[in-house]
Amino acid sequence: MTTGLVLSGGGVRGIAHIGAIKALEEHGIVPSHIAGTSAGAIVGALYAGGCTWQEILDFFKKTELFSLNNYAKGKPGFLDTEKFYDHSKTYLPHNSFDSIKIPLYITATNLLDGTLHTFHNGELIKPILASAAVPGFFAPVQMADGYFVDGGTLNNFPVDLIRAQCDHIVGVYVNPFAKVDIKDLNHVTKVLERAYQVMVTHETSRKFKDCDLLIRPMNMDKYGIFSFRAIDKIFDLGYRATQEALKNSSISMNLI
Repeated sequence: MTTGLVLSGGGVRGIAHIGAIKALEEHGIVPSHIAGTSAGAIVGALYAGGCTWQEILDFFKKTELFSLNNYAKGKPGFLDTEKFYDHSKTYLPHNSFDSIKIPLYITATNLLDGTLHTFHNGELIKPILASAAVPGFFAPVQMADGYFVDGGTLNNFPVDLIRAQCDHIVGVYVNPFAKVDIKDLNHVTKVLERAYQVMVTHETSRKFKDCDLLIRPMNMDKYGIFSFRAIDKIFDLGYRATQEALKNSSISMNLI
């Protein structure tokens, strides 16, 4: 029996994926395939590369996102995405899809021709960084004939990449969506984030039915995509949501 793990984008909310991985492991569930976008691509790559959930959590805690050294100069973004390359290579030293333990599929959006690209072989770290490059905040990543940003722009929940290869799919979706008030949209970052939510929710919700076990942590709307001070709380939400989903699902026993 093969089990695919699909991890959505969501910025720092993606730390809930790590809590989900911990809970799945406690139930003896280890994926045979992983597909991820944006934050899900980062978590998925680290996990596929052999990092423990503790090491993946450590990666995020040691990521100095808004360090002055990371601000972009002469690039279209607040942060220079490629300045996170060295930190990533510490955890993925071989920098190759061929070196990882679990088959991995991640997405990124090519701004030049407006297409979605799936990365599954070759160099690993640049595609990860591209997949997580939220437009407007992170500078696009140039690779070969493309100029890439967040894969969530076109596919924020890439169930389709591994559905045919797996007997079961476990999906972890960490993006909240509920009606908001005008007063909640009082800053440019909040407007950009809300627009992103509207766009991806429409495309994503249709894929929920393709998951044999769908995990959607509650109360994620309390945290923004850059809420690094809430790392431990977000991790716990992912862990508890997964424990609850496994307890209440008749499907979960078939995943072991």
